[in-house]
Amino acid sequence: MPQFDQVSVVKKANVFFDGRCVSHTVILADGSRKSIGVIMPSTLTFNTAAAERMEIIAGTGRYQLPGDAWQSISAGQHFDVPADSQFEIEATEPLHYVCHFA
Repeated sequence: MPQFDQVSVVKKANVFFDGRCVSHTVILADGSRKSIGVIMPSTLTFNTAAAERMEIIAGTGRYQLPGDAWQSISAGQHFDVPADSQFEIEATEPLHYVCHFA
């Protein structure tokens, strides 16, 4: 879907890695939470508490889950990250994403 309807948006941005990743938290009518943001060209390591699905909206890059090889990713694709884990992501251009939390 190209948009989320009937949501609440947390006004304050989530700013990570000195501004190389900026997102906003969106809360859907059913109470589920998502993060919508952009990663500027860089390689970053994220730690997870809950399981996550990273959906790429625009841009290209690659990601690596612990113990796996780097995988290419681009618009229209996603990858899943287990809870209590981490992943590395490399954006080769601005990488727009939606993070779906479990």
